[in-house]
Amino acid sequence: MATIQWRPTVNALTTPNSYRMLFLPRNMVNSDELAQRMAAALPNYSADEMRSILATRNRIIQQSLINGEQVTEENNFTYALAFTGRLDGPDDPSPPVEQCLQVRVHASPPFVDEVRHEARLERLAQEKKLPVINMAEDTLLGLNNVLNPEGVLRISGENLSFDRDQGTGQCLIQGTESGEAVQSRLNLVTDSSVMFMPDVPAQAHPWNNEYTVSVTTHYTEHGTPRTGTYENMLRTPLAVPIPGEGVQVNVGILTNSAAAPYVAVTGCTFVSDERLRILVIQDLTEELLRFSLLDIKEQGAEGVEVPVTANGDYTLPGFSNSSVSSLNITVNNYSALWEMIRNEYGGRLVDVLEVQAA
Repeated sequence: MATIQWRPTVNALTTPNSYRMLFLPRNMVNSDELAQRMAAALPNYSADEMRSILATRNRIIQQSLINGEQVTEENNFTYALAFTGRLDGPDDPSPPVEQCLQVRVHASPPFVDEVRHEARLERLAQEKKLPVINMAEDTLLGLNNVLNPEGVLRISGENLSFDRDQGTGQCLIQGTESGEAVQSRLNLVTDSSVMFMPDVPAQAHPWNNEYTVSVTTHYTEHGTPRTGTYENMLRTPLAVPIPGEGVQVNVGILTNSAAAPYVAVTGCTFVSDERLRILVIQDLTEELLRFSLLDIKEQGAEGVEVPVTANGDYTLPGFSNSSVSSLNITVNNYSALWEMIRNEYGGRLVDVLEVQAA
């Protein structure tokens, strides 16, 4: 039987510092692997049949929640709805559904007890001290994972301190297609945070707006340089010039280092220049991508989702109080976009667009 691996790691929230147990997964079991394991346990069913059963089960649970029901699987899991948000009075209107409605999944006590009964723990050695970047935020827009040349990027984490003038380390931004730049306009460097006005290296094509950020430092005078790289990609805002309503354009967006854009903006109906976001969510249950337009502010207004299942032309509606009433896009490479979102973005990809009259 395989063991459950864990490693001691510093809990910086306590004074003095203590340590906590960090779970280290051996593997990520996705729907395909789960279906294959179920088929191996039940040989009368194929992996494809098991995959279909899993998808049907998920849809039924989802529809039960939509119907206002709670789903309880005996000795397994409970699926329930909950609300977040504050009402100043009992007669106040409720917040929008997308802001207040939450889905909660709880394991039953017998399920947890059985896992604990069978579990065998394996302690791994503590990691060497490394720079760890936990978050990157553009402080001008207030958005995570956005690399804004006009803003200030703040990266937060642990063991980040270095002295550029003394040559003990650096902060580096690299394009996934090409280009790199050591950051020189540093505003703040501490053990837990680095702030700087980013120098963004150019890449081959305008739609290659994907970057990584890393910190390298020496912890002792003659120590080996150690580098920590942020696990999430940073993306720069993309200019979308529109010559006029009804005029065809072709501006690549939502792409990585590819030589041709996976998606392109082909037109827009708007009354004034606006900075907004375009969101793509990977729906594994329905096996499709959901596109929508978002306000530039987190937790702001959202446009209606448009489901996309193949290459083609689509129109995304604007959102309340937006000067953009619709955005026309063309999906050029659906399969590559699907793989990129699944493998590099955890099922959710966002680009900042600067729609402007050409």
